[in-house]
Amino acid sequence: MELTSRLRTIADQVPVNARFADIGTDHGYLPVSLLLKGRIRQAIATDLRAGPLERARETAKKFGVTAQVSFRLCNGLMGVCPDEVNVISMAGMGGETIAAILEEAPWTRQGALLLLQPMTSCYELRKWLQESGYTIEKERIAYEGKRLYSIWIVKGGEMAPMTQAELWGGCQSNDPLREAYLALMIEKVSRTLSGHRAAKVSDEAAIQALEAALMGLQRMREELRS
Repeated sequence: MELTSRLRTIADQVPVNARFADIGTDHGYLPVSLLLKGRIRQAIATDLRAGPLERARETAKKFGVTAQVSFRLCNGLMGVCPDEVNVISMAGMGGETIAAILEEAPWTRQGALLLLQPMTSCYELRKWLQESGYTIEKERIAYEGKRLYSIWIVKGGEMAPMTQAELWGGCQSNDPLREAYLALMIEKVSRTLSGHRAAKVSDEAAIQALEAALMGLQRMREELRS
């Protein structure tokens, strides 16, 4: 089984013999691949909908690892017990959804390794993690198709306050795709700032925060280039 660049980057962060759960597993590619490579011995695959979970069963059956996967139809981590897992993947969902799942599972702050790949609301999720007792230990970037994806390695613990630029662009300073990611965030912040400035009723606090973010992101890119 060949994983996409995004999923392969996540798989690379999973320790050998981890007690692994893939939340929102969809086709189940990530846990099945980890099992085939012998990186883990058992896995839990959950999904909110029956259709994706059935597709994950079919994937596991195709590759002969059905007996090693526990399939659970549940919302987030509600069907997972804390002592069953020590590594949890949440990929391909919105940042607000990831925050909501973790909000309902405060036990994840107690030693679990979280591999998070938000599709949207990265700023909001970074801010929520910082305020909710989690720390982003490392960020990786994957290029897939025409998109860049940020993958975060997260644990419970106090995180140093992040600047506005860091909330948008993260801190993955040594990643080969860092400059491309910063360029993407600069473009995104610029568009958002233009929208706020053009609004009939301007939000000065939001404009100032976005201006600070833009300046910080541009400075990050200049430092990286030098």
